[in-house]
Amino acid sequence: MDRRRFLSGMGHLVVCGAVAQVTGCRNKQTAHVLNETDRDMVGSHTAGAETWERLVPESVGKLLGRQLTDVKTVSHGGSHFPKQVCFVGVENKSIEELGDFGEQIYEKIDTAITESEMFRVINRRAVEAGLRQSHLRPEDLLVPSSLRSFTAVMEQAKQPFDYLLFAKITSGTTRSNNKDYQRDYLLTLELVDVVSLTTDKESAELRKGYHKSVLGKLKHYG
Repeated sequence: MDRRRFLSGMGHLVVCGAVAQVTGCRNKQTAHVLNETDRDMVGSHTAGAETWERLVPESVGKLLGRQLTDVKTVSHGGSHFPKQVCFVGVENKSIEELGDFGEQIYEKIDTAITESEMFRVINRRAVEAGLRQSHLRPEDLLVPSSLRSFTAVMEQAKQPFDYLLFAKITSGTTRSNNKDYQRDYLLTLELVDVVSLTTDKESAELRKGYHKSVLGKLKHYG
């Protein structure tokens, strides 16, 4: 073996060993607990907490705010409160995978509706069991005959409801020449009266820019 190459290699190992003692050769991951006053971290590649924490309260608030007046004057078979909502799930039609946020979005919508005190979301497991027993998918429930079958099953389970609630996530992407892009996230809630089959729909939108770094440094805008 060439003596100079051998000594050069040994020198590299010595330097690496010295650096390892100070910083470690492997990447180090740390974490910290966010306080209530801390801002949500912004996802660098996909939507994260900063997106859903805004879209859920806005869409639910707009939908229930408009329903509040009507629900006080219109009822099915007599006035009763809270009105029962059958939330059939969150449909993801966006370009991104929701990952573990899928369950969180469902729970956040469920909680926001329940906290209104004018509505109550019926048990999720009962809804899923009712769909299986009826051999139906959520989108089938807008067919009157399918809805009647599902309603009968839920009434037998002592889980009657006044409304169906559908949630859908969509996205749109605009790309620029320098590979930066904007993604618009839309969360739409659709509330269906099971007696009249009339629909009330509300949505909330958030626009988010994604920027490629240059020479290891993030480009700054504005």
